[in-house]
Amino acid sequence: MIYLDNAATTYPKPEAVYEAVLNHMKNAGANPGRSGHKLALEAGRGIFTVREQLSELFNIDNPMQIIFTANATEALNLAIKGALNKGDHVITSSMEHNSVLRPIKALEEIGIENTIIQCDRTGYLNIEDVKRALRKNTRMIAITHASNVTGTIQSIEAIGKIARESKALFLVDAAQTAGVYEIDVKKMNIDLLAAPGHKGLMGPQGTGFLYIREEVEVRHFKEGGTGSKSEELIQPTILPDRYESGTLNTPGIVGLGAGIQFILQEGLDKIRRHEEELTQYFIKRLKEVEMVKIYGPQDATKQAAVVSINIGEEDSSEMAYIFDQMFEIAVRSGLHCAAMAHKTIGTFEQGTIRFGMGYFNKEEEIDVVIEAIKTICEQLE
Repeated sequence: MIYLDNAATTYPKPEAVYEAVLNHMKNAGANPGRSGHKLALEAGRGIFTVREQLSELFNIDNPMQIIFTANATEALNLAIKGALNKGDHVITSSMEHNSVLRPIKALEEIGIENTIIQCDRTGYLNIEDVKRALRKNTRMIAITHASNVTGTIQSIEAIGKIARESKALFLVDAAQTAGVYEIDVKKMNIDLLAAPGHKGLMGPQGTGFLYIREEVEVRHFKEGGTGSKSEELIQPTILPDRYESGTLNTPGIVGLGAGIQFILQEGLDKIRRHEEELTQYFIKRLKEVEMVKIYGPQDATKQAAVVSINIGEEDSSEMAYIFDQMFEIAVRSGLHCAAMAHKTIGTFEQGTIRFGMGYFNKEEEIDVVIEAIKTICEQLE
């Protein structure tokens, strides 16, 4: 099968990821931070190593400011619901995933206001609109680095500067960019960075993280065992323990570490360049087919390796089914958990067929996909 659903989950993973998960479960599968025996200590070292790797990748000074979560959705909920209070105002955009918009909308019930800035038809957010949306009570600006629908890359550094000058917290959803694009939390003035482990970071599902800048107050939303200050009946406030009650997904986190190590060894530039070249080649070949509608920037330097299309007026889900059943090509269809983004680009009723390229895809696979699209179009005529 040709797998082009990497925007949902990267597959396959580097071989080292599979090996790391299996090796940990077989040889060090104890609870980290809960005991003093060798296996528990080895598990704890494994988790701390991954905090250090993430710190290196995102220019984070203190690894203990990295909180492990089950996915980016959990990280985003923690950041949004933990940092905002009644009377606050948050700015976001119409290109956000539901993992950002739903928590923000839910907070309306407790008196937290929001402004959803309308992006243009290619998914771009106008920086001037961000400035105009600022209020005296603006507490947070929450923006996706790249759209999961069109791949459109936002000007994170420019938005971070606005956030810092206005003293608002800056939350970045890096679900489509972490592990592929350079993200420097200091240079970009990022206060809160959320990402999954199973996409560009090439780790297993069930992993993710939230970086919380020191001095930023975020409420925890669960209490329990942390392995620290067990004599107290209140949740410890030290990080990361405050947010990591219960046993972590240690095999998954160790596997994530193997994915990050692969990225560090290959280099972000090499990974990004490959995905850009593949994306641009795909866009070029798509333009050969008259019935195909392409959405987003249509420029690989301005979008992540995510390309959304439609074939005429055909239902996107039916087309995805044909790709899967007739051509052994795995894609995503529908609204991609981002209904407002589809309203923005004009595809809310039809949805789109989304192709997510990854580091292990090849140009020859793109050629096969184009031939499949041409065959489908011929049959529709």
